[in-house]
Formats: sequence, structure tokens, C-alpha cells
Amino acid sequence: MTIRIIQAGLGGWGRNWASNVVPKNKHFEAVAYVDSDASMLQLAQKDGGVAPERCFTTLEEAFSAYEADAVLITASLPAHVPLALTALNAGKHVLLEKPFAPTIAEARQVVKTAAERNRVLIISQNYRFHPAVLAVSELLRSGELGRLGAVNIDFRRYDNTAPDSHIHYKIWEPLLADMSIHHFDLMCVLLGAKPREVACQSWNTPWSKYIEPATATATISFENGAVVSYRGSWTSTGPQTSWAGEWHMECEKGEIIWTSRDDDVPDSVTVHLMGEQARKLTLPEVPLIDRHGSLEAFAQAVNTGKISAPACSGEENLKTLALMFAAIEAARQHGPVALAQ
Repeated sequence: MTIRIIQAGLGGWGRNWASNVVPKNKHFEAVAYVDSDASMLQLAQKDGGVAPERCFTTLEEAFSAYEADAVLITASLPAHVPLALTALNAGKHVLLEKPFAPTIAEARQVVKTAAERNRVLIISQNYRFHPAVLAVSELLRSGELGRLGAVNIDFRRYDNTAPDSHIHYKIWEPLLADMSIHHFDLMCVLLGAKPREVACQSWNTPWSKYIEPATATATISFENGAVVSYRGSWTSTGPQTSWAGEWHMECEKGEIIWTSRDDDVPDSVTVHLMGEQARKLTLPEVPLIDRHGSLEAFAQAVNTGKISAPACSGEENLKTLALMFAAIEAARQHGPVALAQ
């Protein structure tokens, strides 16, 4: 079934979705575009070839003009919840960018509304849709390496070269909310357990152009006994990592070392069983990766009514969102934060 979709949010990232992701999926027909800022719609028309008659400043206007089955929300965070509730209450399925709400209470409201309206709500946790992640998930489930005990993750990027006035330097929690949420989500998926407690320190390096903290370290314990040591930075002068970071997962019988979503090199997974030589895994073929995978998972959920792994429902993503907020709170109050169970 062709899914008629309206996209809300035509900033730079949203326009990238509109031109490079949605048109490449056979299941979707983009019928309208929404942005409260008319200048963003004009850019979409100029650079993306969007027809002016399909552009609106509110979802309600778009719904009145065109029949639609679903809404893709790629607006900035403050608009996520209002747009999602409007779409769900209008009977539309929703695909939302991360983080999908500015508070846990609002996130639960969106999840509750989706359930009451019997609509699909999926969060685009696009890092799930990569070969290394799928391979490591299968390896851990197989039990070949025994129980998982410790995980060390490093994320390093030097995003400090734009003019001081660049908008990216002004965003809220640029590391923990805008970037680390990808890593928090992978922790929840791969460890297969709920986070229990987090201690975190965040700060800016002396040379950072960011207003809010762009560097952090965290220690996160999970219900299954595993403990994650996490380090991330937007202003690191160390060797650059892949976007998913460098992972060292210490298990009962050996270690898994992996990276994913790199700019230049393919995903990689190395397994080192105790007493044996390290070996590289042959990774699965993933025909639709990253946001293409998120969009395809959304299509399958809408067409079948079933959300299957590795897709991320709004309800499932609550624990990822809770971990993100707990890390932010722990950093601000300079003490560990327990997560509600």
C-alpha cells in the first residue's frame, strides 16, 4: 500500500529527509510539507523542487488540503510534541526524529495518545540500522561469549571550526541530548536490560565554542549487572571515532570490539575469545541502512500493524529518553541519579 505522508519540519535536516530519504522509498508518496517558518518552505521549493501548492505553515492546513495516512516530524525539539499530538489526534501514523519529547511526561502523553488512537508511533533511532549493530546484537543473544560485564564507549569529534555564531553551538545539551542519545539507545538495545543508575560529569573544554556542555563522561549501571563507561566529546583533539563510537564489550569468555556508521570505512566487528586469536566477523547485508532503515521499518509497521526489531516504538524509546534525561540531571546536580523501574 502506498502511504501518503506529510512532512513537518523543513530546516536543513528536514530538507535532507525530503530530498534524500523519503523519495527513495517506494512505499511513500509525499503529499504536503509543513513548517511554521515560511522561509524554510521557500528554501524547500527553491532547492528541493517542492511545489508551492503543497506547502503549509500548519498541519491542520495540510490536512484540509490533502488526504494523508502519516506524518514525518523533522522539526526542532520544541515542536515535536504539539505536532505529534495533532497528527495522532487526526488519525495519522507518526515517525518522529529523536529525542522525541523535551520531557518524560510529554513523551508518555504522546505514547498514550498513539495507543488510544491505535496509530503507529516510531522514533527514528537510525543507528540501529547498521550491519555491526545487528551482528553484535545477534552475537550477544547467541550466548557464545557468556554474560556481559563491562562496556567501554568512546565518541570523539572535533566540531569546533565553524564561526562562533553558528547555530549548532547554541543548541540545548549538544552532546548528551543531541548526540549521545544515539549511544544511549544502542546501550539499551544491545544490553537488553533497563538502565538502573547513572553518574555523569559534563563540561566545555577551554577551546569549545559551545554554550552548553559539549564533553561528558558517564558511568551507567544496568539491571543485568553490566556497567557502561562512556566518554563523549564534540571538541576532542584525539583521533576521530565513527559516529556510533568505539565499543569494547567485555564478556565472560572474551571481548567484542566494534565500530559503526563511519564517514569513510565500513562497519567492523572483532571478537577475541580468551585463549584464541581475534577474528573479524562477516557482517550481514543490510539493504536499507540508517534513516532509510527507519523509514522502511515505519512503512512495514503501518502496512502490517506490527512493529518488529530493530524498529523503535515510542513506548520502547521511553527508556532511552529516561537515560538521556538522567544523564543530564546527574551532570547538573553532580551526583548519581537512579532511574525509575
